[in-house]
Amino acid sequence: MASNLDPKKRLALAIIDFLQTSLKDGSLQPEDSDSIEIATSCIADTFHVDPSNKTHMTEAIGSQNLLSIYGVYDKLKSQQTKPPTSSSSSGTTKTPPPADDANNNKNASNLPKSGEPTEESELLKKKGNAAMSRKDYPAAIDLYTRALSICPSNPIYLSNRAAAYSAASQHAAAAADAELAVAADPKYTKAWSRLGLAKFVLGDARASMRAYEQGIQAEGSGGSEAMRKGYETAKKRVEELEREGGADSAGMSEDVDDAP
Repeated sequence: MASNLDPKKRLALAIIDFLQTSLKDGSLQPEDSDSIEIATSCIADTFHVDPSNKTHMTEAIGSQNLLSIYGVYDKLKSQQTKPPTSSSSSGTTKTPPPADDANNNKNASNLPKSGEPTEESELLKKKGNAAMSRKDYPAAIDLYTRALSICPSNPIYLSNRAAAYSAASQHAAAAADAELAVAADPKYTKAWSRLGLAKFVLGDARASMRAYEQGIQAEGSGGSEAMRKGYETAKKRVEELEREGGADSAGMSEDVDDAP
């Protein structure tokens, strides 16, 4: 279903949710409640949104709240930022000789973007996929990590490393990589599936269900059978929580992406 709220209204509701949540979780003091109430009221009035409308709030927040989205952005930004290299034996940093602007511009235009694959990174990915096939998960993680050192925000490399982390039972690391992947490309459905699996195994069935739901929306046409199965498994677990029921990740499996 198409959204009834434009992006600015959804952002306004997400900010209101962040302020209200910060008050509830202790990030802010009780004496700040009046200020938060005034702030949320001003935002709601200015952007003509209703924070008491649960449907609109759910639509605005989606699968992650504003703080978690910024956390993913912060991780992604830090991966894209590389420290200066090369220091002399005396410990001082060497400054490269100046070059003319024409050469600088030409060289800059030839550099790959942070998420754009190169011949070297693709070779590392293929080796990582081969390691996954023979269940050598530590080697796969290392190879995908080396590919990511070349293309830090490539969603396929991030998602494949998430698959390797899940296979190695390092589910928190898998969730972190999958979150970075969906931040880099929200339409990359395999990343949503891997996020759903990782969140489920970590015991956060609600977040798992939301991730699979996002994946279904990204796939369109009601989603694939695998994505729907993941969603239904997570949904069942959510429904069982009150009854202290059990659920596992049976039927949820990982494969890596060989696409460029």
